[in-house]
Amino acid sequence: MPLIGLGLATIGASGKTLDVFFPLIAFAGGDLESSNLYNSWNQLMDDNILEIQDVEALNIEDKTTLSALQSLNSNIKLILCRIQEDITIQSIEEAYLKLHLISYKFFQPNTLNLDNLFNTLPNVAWTNNGPIELESINHSILESKRAHRSLEIKSIDKFPRLTDYIVPPGVRIADTSRVRLGAYLSEGTTVMHEGFVNFNAGTLGAAMIEGRISAGVIVGKNSDLGGGSSTMGTLSGGNKVKISVGENSLLGANAGLGIPLGNNCIVEAGLYLTGGSKVEVFDRDMVSQGVVKADQLSNQDNLLFIRNSLSGAVEARINLKSVELNDALHKNQ
Repeated sequence: MPLIGLGLATIGASGKTLDVFFPLIAFAGGDLESSNLYNSWNQLMDDNILEIQDVEALNIEDKTTLSALQSLNSNIKLILCRIQEDITIQSIEEAYLKLHLISYKFFQPNTLNLDNLFNTLPNVAWTNNGPIELESINHSILESKRAHRSLEIKSIDKFPRLTDYIVPPGVRIADTSRVRLGAYLSEGTTVMHEGFVNFNAGTLGAAMIEGRISAGVIVGKNSDLGGGSSTMGTLSGGNKVKISVGENSLLGANAGLGIPLGNNCIVEAGLYLTGGSKVEVFDRDMVSQGVVKADQLSNQDNLLFIRNSLSGAVEARINLKSVELNDALHKNQ
């Protein structure tokens, strides 16, 4: 776990850190270059956060990176942030480093301790000129009008969009405002305009995302979230179960999912399946096996969940179909 991130921290008018971009992360026990950087940086640090005054002290061999770090704006500080063990988040620098670790795909969702994340991150205005403190935003708007300069406020939130920091290889994102920093997007993933991926959530392989991946939710490879579909998160509302979608599965348009779904499963369009939903289970010969709560079918493979159009009852049948993605839509070169 020991690692150190090299970050560019944006400092607001009040002197508080607003965000941190980590272009380089070094790991203890990583490959030779990474391990050497970690050891070099670790010797500079008495505390877990250190402001760097002399770029040469970082021993960075890449000349392009070194040059970029030598010409920083006055509101940008160069820092090192060290994480020695995975404990509750203590600082905004650590919070941003953990979000980067997930989006760089060093760690999968739900494998890092993100406790205290929301309390640590400030709510800021995300603009085309970077983050601005909310206490300063009205003055910034006035100044932009006076100078006839563009100031676009893209959102007011604790989380920025992923692509302002990291562009994952081999993905398509139709609307970048709908994918937060901390999202985990595997190569071959396509996120269409109505798709959404929260932090600490994402895809473990090529996937079509036209629905919502809530925080904590992971989607297996070759699976499809249809337009307007939704997965139940754990941030609010009382749900404590981590929802997942298995491999080769389909969540139909406007469907919803409140249980972990197994491999090769289908939830029909428009059906919201919660853990408490009463489901009649049928075997391969369409003989009823009784009624159970949906959460008893969690992580079971080869199921087709439908609502009987005559009785209105929710049924789980053996899924005889296979879900296949259109390869042409996922060769994101």
